[in-house]
Amino acid sequence: MSLRLDVGTLAPDFTLENQSGDKIALSDLKGHKVIVYFYPAAETPGCTKQACDFRDSLNSLKSAGYTVLGISPDAPAKLARFTNKQALNFDVLSDEDNAVATAYGAFGEKKNYGRTYQGIIRSTFVLNEDLTIAHALYNVRATGHVERLRKQIGLDS
Repeated sequence: MSLRLDVGTLAPDFTLENQSGDKIALSDLKGHKVIVYFYPAAETPGCTKQACDFRDSLNSLKSAGYTVLGISPDAPAKLARFTNKQALNFDVLSDEDNAVATAYGAFGEKKNYGRTYQGIIRSTFVLNEDLTIAHALYNVRATGHVERLRKQIGLDS
């Protein structure tokens, strides 16, 4: 069982490359509300659905003061293709060694069709302006997740 983050704890800081090769540091977003979500792989059906749902909700999330960051183990070049193909309007970050996912408890044991393996646990974290955890959501479903998240943080869908 991997570590799970609790509401009220300080989110682990990170600096990762985005789809353009720029370094993005969580600590630079202090003073902003942040949604950090972990997904297994760019350009797969569930991950594409989830990313496009965030894309389509981004204006209202931004209006409510949120910055969205997606994190996967994909290389920046793959993230660039994904971002361009899906016209994503937020940063997706490369965590190729899963160090950040592990720090957030979003990497660990998974089971699929009777097979046990290590992988990304689809998870979302809502951070307050001081970068403490307001919501820690593990094992979320890609379809409908953004709509449920919006309700949870008090935004109408």
